[in-house]
Amino acid sequence: MCPITKSAKKALRQSLRKKTRNVLKMKKLKKLLKESHSLVSEKKTAEAKKLLPQVYKLLDKAAKTGLIKKNTASRKKARITKLINKS
Repeated sequence: MCPITKSAKKALRQSLRKKTRNVLKMKKLKKLLKESHSLVSEKKTAEAKKLLPQVYKLLDKAAKTGLIKKNTASRKKARITKLINKS
């Protein structure tokens, strides 16, 4: 990609910055979700329940900033809560 105009160059810089930020946030979110899933599979529900507020916070922030959609965040929260309560 080779932007020509000055504004296109700036737009490219901005989009690259946003992309790296979004990738880091998604990695953090996925890591936390995987960790809570593994805790449930290891029958450590108490520790999984302690992680729940962090999961909720990250999902809500991701939905607020447009990283994921609102319904996706709600669905993930519902499923992880159901999984923890069931075990």
